[in-house]
Order: sequence, then C-alpha cells, then structure tokens
Amino acid sequence: MSRVVIDQSYEFVAPHRGGFLPRVLGQLLLPRTLNRSFGIKSAHVQGQEKIREAKNAGHGILVTPNHPHPADPLTLFHLSRATDSLFYVMASWHLFMEGALQRFLIRSMGAFSIYREGIDRSSLQFAMEVLESGDRPLVIFPEGAVTRTNDLLSPLMDGVATIARGAARKRAKADGGKVLLFPLALRYQLETPVEEAIEPALQEMEERLSWNPQTQLPMLERVRKVARALLSLKEIEFLGEVQSGDLFERSSRLIDHLIHPLEKEWLSGPQDGDIVRRGKDLRSAILKGMVSGDIDDEERDRRWKQFRSLELAQKISLYPRGYLSEDAPPDRFLETVERLEEDFTGKARRYSPRSVTLTVCDPLEVSAEKQPDDSPSLMDQLESQLEEALGIEDLRFGAEQ
Repeated sequence: MSRVVIDQSYEFVAPHRGGFLPRVLGQLLLPRTLNRSFGIKSAHVQGQEKIREAKNAGHGILVTPNHPHPADPLTLFHLSRATDSLFYVMASWHLFMEGALQRFLIRSMGAFSIYREGIDRSSLQFAMEVLESGDRPLVIFPEGAVTRTNDLLSPLMDGVATIARGAARKRAKADGGKVLLFPLALRYQLETPVEEAIEPALQEMEERLSWNPQTQLPMLERVRKVARALLSLKEIEFLGEVQSGDLFERSSRLIDHLIHPLEKEWLSGPQDGDIVRRGKDLRSAILKGMVSGDIDDEERDRRWKQFRSLELAQKISLYPRGYLSEDAPPDRFLETVERLEEDFTGKARRYSPRSVTLTVCDPLEVSAEKQPDDSPSLMDQLESQLEEALGIEDLRFGAEQ
C-alpha cells in the first residue's frame, strides 16, 4: 500500500527558516538530483522579473504551478535562483514520513506539511502568515496530485483561494499591502525521439504480459493495447471478467465498482465530481478509527483493502480520454507510457535528456473583498492563465480512449 495514507496522529511539520542551508543544499544537490533521478539536464525560466518586482515592492507572493511530473517541486530550484528568492512550499504530510533524511532535506528546502485527510489549521495558518509577512514567496500546487499531463489540468483545489483571500484581508487591515497570485506553467520536453525512448518500457511491459514485442503495431495502437491489457487484468480481479465497451466506458464502470460501495458506507452515498476530491473525503472518513485506535486488527486490515481500492480508482481516473491520438504531440506518448509503467511496475524509469520550461504568468491581485457572483472566481482566473500559458486543449479527465 502506498505510504500516501498514514494511520498515525498528525503533527504539523514546520519548515527550516534559515537561508544558508537551503542555498547550499540547493546548489549542491538539486541540479544533480534532477539529472540523476529524472533526466532533466536544462531549465528555462521566463517572466521571473514579475516575481522580483513584487518581492521588491513587499507584496505577499503566492506561486501556483501546474503539477505534471514528480520532479515539479525540485524544478522550483531554477525559479528560486532566477528570482533570488527562497520559497516556502506546502507538501503532503506523507512526504515527511518517508525517513529521517528525506524529512531533513525537504524541511531544509522550505517545505512544510499539509494534512490532506482533514482540516489542518496549523498549515493553513502558517501559509497565511507567509503571505501576510511577505518574507518569502509561498508555493502551493493547486491540482493536489501529479497528473503526468503537460497538456491538461485536473480540477483545481479551492483551498488555494481560501488561503489567499484570508491573507489578503489581514494584509489590507494591517498595512494596506497586497497579495499577488502568480500562476506558474511547467512544461517538460524530451530532447530525443520519443518513440526510441519509450521502446524499452513498452517491451518490458509486454514481456511481463507474456507477449512478444508488439513492434508490428503503430505506436498509438501499441500503447493502447498495453493499456487495454492492464485494465483487463483489473477487471478480472474485481469484476470477474473482462468487460465490453471502449476504454473510457470500461474504466468508468470499474471506478464506480471500486468507490461507490465505499461512498455508500462512509459518506451519504455515491458522490459526484472528480476522483481526487472524492478520494480525499473518503480517506478522511476511513482514517478516523485507524488513527484513534478504536478498531481491531481485522477491521484495520479491511480498511487497508479499501484504501487500495481507492488508490486504484484514482490511478485509473488520471488517464484522460482523448489525450492520445494519431496526431498527438510526441510527449503525450511519453507521459502515458510513464504512467502505465509506474502503475504496472511501481516506478517509471529515467528518460533523458529532458528540459523544463517555467513560465511565470502575469499576477492576479487577490481581493480582500467578496467578489460579485457574476465575476470570474480567483480559481477560474488561475485556471485560465495556466491554460493559456501552456497552450492546452479543452480536454476532460477520464480514461484514455
């Protein structure tokens, strides 16, 4: 079971506040780690002067990147260097629970914890204090989970607006200062032919399925064939047999089978909306008795099985329908194979050489006053700016067709 779920009492983990340690560790470790772990050899930062100007003016600065890759938090090093700013970064609590060394390193780089399975007042209060003081820019990933999609945003979490508006109200009362939200568009590109790069991963997955390498197929059909096989295995496991219909229909049916019984047991019944948000509500409900210790071992094991079902439902939901087609950009094939490989084998391999572009969008001034109902919300404006900067299409999250 993924360590994303921790069945222990939560305690807020504050960041290291000094400046010397993160600067030294950043220079020594981060470029090397980005290359060694993710194959990222170069970075291009655009629009960094916007953050510099806001910093010099003493504004509270909130940076909100899209979240297309596990390397995203580390790539912030390049923005930090370009803006001559250290950041505070909101990070899921489970990341601090994966060993003393990792806990030390991410705290040293300015990360602080957020408990995604409940209301974390300590984390929210710290985030607002950062924006009030203007001491450092604050970074929050509003998608809440890695998407593996450069060309598509998942639904954004409303908590970002709550933090920003709360801080804006306090700053307005204290000194009339501003809170500015900067959308940050992250885009990765493989600097070598994608078809050659993903061939070893496809062959390994095909071998695990007891197939001969399917090199006779066009790349699109080959990737889809692997996806169909992996979905079929899960259908047999949970539904007893392979289902009919296209991948989207079959995936939706399996997701419903996995989470509707959980929502019926723990919530008021089957819910609407994206699986990431529904999963958060379910984890919060299921964890209560586990953290308090009010259940026996048999019940604890039953709930861990429920978490595994929930995790699988979320994984399936993150394959967007229509994302791959014959004329899709090459990097979409890489992203899809990475996710397939990660879901099938537990880890995606390193693809190199890669570059990343970090584009700072124009700032959104966060209003301290309640906005009219007919005006675009802060999150709508954030989503619009990110989509424009990324040049992405209007696709909806679902299963790959």
